[in-house]
Amino acid sequence: MFVEAILNAKGDNVITVTSQSTIGELIATLARHNIGAVLVVDEGKLVGIVSERDIVRHLAGSAEGFRAQPVSTIMTRNLKTCAPGDTLDDAMTTMSSGRFRHLPVIDNGELIGVISMGDVVKRKIDEAEHEASQLREYIAS
Repeated sequence: MFVEAILNAKGDNVITVTSQSTIGELIATLARHNIGAVLVVDEGKLVGIVSERDIVRHLAGSAEGFRAQPVSTIMTRNLKTCAPGDTLDDAMTTMSSGRFRHLPVIDNGELIGVISMGDVVKRKIDEAEHEASQLREYIAS
């Protein structure tokens, strides 16, 4: 199973903000779309990601004027990404070893989607249930 299968099921709608958006705008975006992370894109180029965890960590350090600061002050810049042809096992390993839950998908240098650990786990469970069903059918016949 490949990353592309998740994107085909999810669609290609990617929620983004710019690095100059305020953290307040970022928080509103997360709440409005009921998501846990948002990609940061400037002039069509992926430059970072911000998760709820990043917000909490930053708040713990300094809450004064927090919402007015630019997203660039808290975003993760050195992103791990994957490609549509990567296996789900590879994506899961990347997320697990890096201890993050969201992975941007890049194809030929262009952002085409984002997958989450939840997406990968759900797909792996569906795959295992399908295999178990096939085995039950085979044994019963």
